[in-house]
Amino acid sequence: MMEKTLVFLRTKLTYTQGTRKKVKTIKREPLVESQIFIMELARELNKLFKKSDVLVHIWSCEDVWPPQLCREFIMDWAAVIEDKEKTLLIDYTPEKQDWRGHLLGMLEQGGEHDMGPYKRFIMDWVRQQKARHQNGIWPGEGLLMILDDLEFQWKRGRLPSLQSTMELLILAALEENHNKDAIHKMWLVQKQRNQKIEHGRCVAEEVNIDRETANPYLVISEDNKKMRCGFEKREVPNSRQRFDSWWCALGSEGFAAGRHYWEVEVGDRDWRLGVATESALRSGYRPLSMQAGYLTLRLERGAELKALTVPCTHLTQSPAPRKVGVYLDYDEGQLSFYDAERRAHIYTYAESFTEKLYPVFGTVEVVRDMAIRPAGLRERCFCRGPCLWS
Repeated sequence: MMEKTLVFLRTKLTYTQGTRKKVKTIKREPLVESQIFIMELARELNKLFKKSDVLVHIWSCEDVWPPQLCREFIMDWAAVIEDKEKTLLIDYTPEKQDWRGHLLGMLEQGGEHDMGPYKRFIMDWVRQQKARHQNGIWPGEGLLMILDDLEFQWKRGRLPSLQSTMELLILAALEENHNKDAIHKMWLVQKQRNQKIEHGRCVAEEVNIDRETANPYLVISEDNKKMRCGFEKREVPNSRQRFDSWWCALGSEGFAAGRHYWEVEVGDRDWRLGVATESALRSGYRPLSMQAGYLTLRLERGAELKALTVPCTHLTQSPAPRKVGVYLDYDEGQLSFYDAERRAHIYTYAESFTEKLYPVFGTVEVVRDMAIRPAGLRERCFCRGPCLWS
């Protein structure tokens, strides 16, 4: 009996070890050429800069970017480096190009190998920098502070990747003859133009719920900042402006120009958030998607987060955000969503806006309010020392 038990345990242990090994093998997918190039570039940049080893997380495979992000990064910076010979980066405003369509076309024609010229251009530039600065480049105290902060945020999950770190070091190498103290400010300006960390520098503005558009079952607070679902239908006048089916409401003020940012405590069950065009229909249970004039995020059943594109785009945001920042750049045609607590980007719509846009809010919560955060309120800063984002 004892012998059989020992045989069973040994068999079970072998099976468990084999299973773990198999799972580990399955999860570790082979890297594509663009991902490997980013790691090689990180290693070379790490050698170039003195007293900065933050990029070790990239070339040691701790921070692996998605292949498409790698390709976009390679193409963007090859263009910037080439353009640097003609003009300073601080005056450089990248043209809006269809990078996604270009990448898809490249993949259809031959995939990774078509990235060759871009990769060679960047690596030749890095080698020139290493030959010119045999002892490396001193990034300066200001840059070291922001690099430390980027690493700190990445380790704690508040940055999706260390892409910002590589971009900052490339910019520092491009501008190495200029004032070191001004480089990080130039980098923030560039990042702001690219809408990648804009949410970290935004302060929420005044946004209120428009009672005249709210579904009759919604209970609106006196200050028009909070709403939840009630159990009884309110007596309200009939109006084409009012949602009569979906439990939604619009903001009281629409936007037809400029940049705007607001934050909302959304709850953890089922909600929708975004903007709606002035002409968007609000009656019936038709899908509130882009075709109907709505650009929104929606959380379903507390777990399914998606952008209501056509077809919808499923997002892998875990855990689901509890405080969402909405950033609208009307003139540039961008609507971005951020996890305001983790300071992480969630999704961006890129459209050409022609109508006035109104904030839209939707919830099914009957106990917890969906709340628009007060104007001027910001999340607590996690920077060590003076804030690097303001």
